[in-house]
Amino acid sequence: MNNELFASKEQFRHIFEQGLVKLLDYDGLGIFILVLANASFDEHVHDYTHTALLEKYEQLSKKYQYLLQDGQLLTEPEDDILVFLKLMAMGMDKVSQTEFRQTKQWELQFNHIRSLRPARISKNVIKGILLDFDPESFHFNKPFLQKESYWNGMMNGKHLDIFYNKFPFARFHSLLVPEKEASLPQYLTHEYHEYIWQITEHLGNKLPGIGMAYNSYGAFSSINHLHFHLFIKDHPLPVTHPIWKHNGGDKTYPIQCDVFHSIDEAWQFIEELHQQQISFNLIYQPGILYCLPRKHQGTYADASWSSGFAWYEVSGGFTTFNHTQFVELDCQALEQELSLLNINAPS
Repeated sequence: MNNELFASKEQFRHIFEQGLVKLLDYDGLGIFILVLANASFDEHVHDYTHTALLEKYEQLSKKYQYLLQDGQLLTEPEDDILVFLKLMAMGMDKVSQTEFRQTKQWELQFNHIRSLRPARISKNVIKGILLDFDPESFHFNKPFLQKESYWNGMMNGKHLDIFYNKFPFARFHSLLVPEKEASLPQYLTHEYHEYIWQITEHLGNKLPGIGMAYNSYGAFSSINHLHFHLFIKDHPLPVTHPIWKHNGGDKTYPIQCDVFHSIDEAWQFIEELHQQQISFNLIYQPGILYCLPRKHQGTYADASWSSGFAWYEVSGGFTTFNHTQFVELDCQALEQELSLLNINAPS
């Protein structure tokens, strides 16, 4: 497999979008929802996929209207059925494109299609930071999932599979799974920490704005199969802003953030978190790592406007599912919610 995908941002976009249209050749609600969610997040993707999406929506609507009228059993996953029935009730033309706004140093988005999905396992209370891989649970080796991979091949000595994210909240949001056949749990080792650091540096030369993120077990990682989040942002994440003390500024970030420019120093810190059973989120960017230790999910109450804080949220990007809240949320509310994740903050 060649590395044509990584030749430039334009080539990356072309292959990313072309793969989404090809996915619509498959039947199934899950595939349709994945393509629609990616299209509603990115206007360029929307324009590229719009015609094919409308055709597929008409086919699926007629099919499911008939099945419901005939009283037949629906065999698709319940989550996908629920999302599609919401779409039918609302109307395809009422799905909004994701909106963004800045409030001082914070980034907010109103992600309409993501609001339609049911609550997931990420709401569960988590203890510890390691769970054995379970072949009976959801993982990236499931046969039905393989068509959602738009690239696989060798990079820096390891085999990678890159999957579309079904409900993206960053541009080109993808799931990068190294050596997926090894069935590794979501627990970072020095080998894979070093590997992700190196390929982020490598890809940064041709894909400006690229980053890799990691949610440890207990830090809103809902899939216990080793994976990383790939994204390419046009604007830097708020956590990277020079106003923060961890970047040499004079303003304190609402949650602990440690910054590393050395692979080994970063790993020593991560190992300490492992030993103390502390969950964390990581943001890898070329030559730098942001590490954010935090409370385990489920040990504090999330705000009504949030579905939980993973790597994007702890980095200063907030996803909202209610347009009124998207408009009204201010810096104080955002910073207060983020501060609840501090290890020593009251629950």
